[in-house]
Amino acid sequence: MRKIITNTFVTLDGIIQAPGGPEEDRTGGFEFGGWSFHYWDDVMGQVMGEGMSKPYDLLLGRKTYDIFAAHWPFIENDPTADQFNACNKYVATQTLKDASWQNTVLLNGNTVEQVKALKADEGIDLQVHGSCDFIQTLLSHNLIDEMNIWIFPLVIGHGKKLFANGTVPSNLKLTKHAISGTGVIITTYVPDGKIKTGSFALQEPNELEMKRREGIS
Repeated sequence: MRKIITNTFVTLDGIIQAPGGPEEDRTGGFEFGGWSFHYWDDVMGQVMGEGMSKPYDLLLGRKTYDIFAAHWPFIENDPTADQFNACNKYVATQTLKDASWQNTVLLNGNTVEQVKALKADEGIDLQVHGSCDFIQTLLSHNLIDEMNIWIFPLVIGHGKKLFANGTVPSNLKLTKHAISGTGVIITTYVPDGKIKTGSFALQEPNELEMKRREGIS
């Protein structure tokens, strides 16, 4: 079975919209496109290089695919460009009918079932980059096996979020972490079962506590 691995840049308040540039995604009048640019350092480059060095195929939403297809085929003498151009690109779309970027496969039928079929196949892992709308579908259907979440030290206040309504409630287990010189917290999480709840309340609630509960019931 193939793993689906997401790679996401996120602000402290959970925003993932348009980290790479002003023209990436202006949905909702978003005016902070490119917010990740000035945080990059050697630590981040090293971690990114390690993650991109293994064989993989790409699984992308339509908007991110369009951004990549207009960029990477025109980059020369770059390891990431070479790998992106050579690998299979699976695109979740109901609107794109044809694609010129080599090795592109359109998932324009029942996309969720097509993604499940890709996961069930033998083969290399599927990396998701960006794709902030498509990632909501993956989260709501519990299809993600590993999440690389890079947390940047800023807040924006509005925009598309990583964990929006519809995310399946679950525990996550931290498996790797690093901190860049610019304060970016680089984390890797894997699913870790259902949420377990507990309570720090008094074993025998007193009169004040009972009145409090009645007030919020």
